[in-house]
Amino acid sequence: MKTFKYVYSAFFFTCIMFVNVTAQNQPGVDSTGLPGDDFSLQGALQMFQDATTIEDFEKAINTEGYHINNLDLNADGEIDYIRVVDKSEKDVHAFVLQVPVSETENQDIAVIELEKTGEANAIIQIIGDADIYGEQVIVEPDGGGEEAFYNFNDSKLSGPNAGYDFTTPGIVVNVWLWPSVRFVYGPAYRPWISPWRWRYYPGWWKPWKPLRWHAWHPFRAHYHRPFSVVRTHRVIHAHRVYTPFRTTSVTVRTRNSAAVGNFRVTRTKTSITGPRGKTTTVKKTTVTGPRGGKATKVKARRH
Repeated sequence: MKTFKYVYSAFFFTCIMFVNVTAQNQPGVDSTGLPGDDFSLQGALQMFQDATTIEDFEKAINTEGYHINNLDLNADGEIDYIRVVDKSEKDVHAFVLQVPVSETENQDIAVIELEKTGEANAIIQIIGDADIYGEQVIVEPDGGGEEAFYNFNDSKLSGPNAGYDFTTPGIVVNVWLWPSVRFVYGPAYRPWISPWRWRYYPGWWKPWKPLRWHAWHPFRAHYHRPFSVVRTHRVIHAHRVYTPFRTTSVTVRTRNSAAVGNFRVTRTKTSITGPRGKTTTVKKTTVTGPRGGKATKVKARRH
């Protein structure tokens, strides 16, 4: 009898392991099917933190070894080059991360919004574009690193994903000591406009083949820990500076319309990565209005 129980237990355990391994190797597991799956917002913010100039930042997000970019928006079988353009106004900067899709079209992937809020204070967020991620995705430092931080009451602010029922971290990280931030607010800085465009790229850059999801995802997940996905626009002025310049591609929007539409209408669960990498699952129903109009969150519940 004991032998039978042992064999049965071993068989049951083997089945579970087989199912787990099989699931992990399926390219669709944990994938939304949207272009945003292939670009790490957290990784881009990490590269911005580590860079000493905006030119260095642009080079970092286009370097294969850092695994920030796995995008192929024009479906030519090669990774897209992402250029960076600074839209600025006084102490406000919006660093647009943009892919030249063709000779006539560009597509914004995300925007890093930066504001100086005091003599030695600055705040930052990166916003993933709705055409790439299905909806705007807002990421910010969570205070888990060595940066200084201060209390921040955001109860009067609003933004996308307002229907989410989860607690936003009660701090805002002061990024003044980031080398890139000190560079931007230095006396010699001039707003960076990438000189590169469609089929005109730097000599050091050579496109590579995009990875499949199961191979790419571990690299992407590596950058999640020091950052949080939040629901509130904190960097208000920079977002207003950026909005009139937002650029989208008809080609990209058409190619991904089915995936984006399915994501916006049928998605019922969203995982929010919080402080120290903790994940909260939020159940919700999203209804998109006629002609892709304003999305309404009908139900939100925290688990």
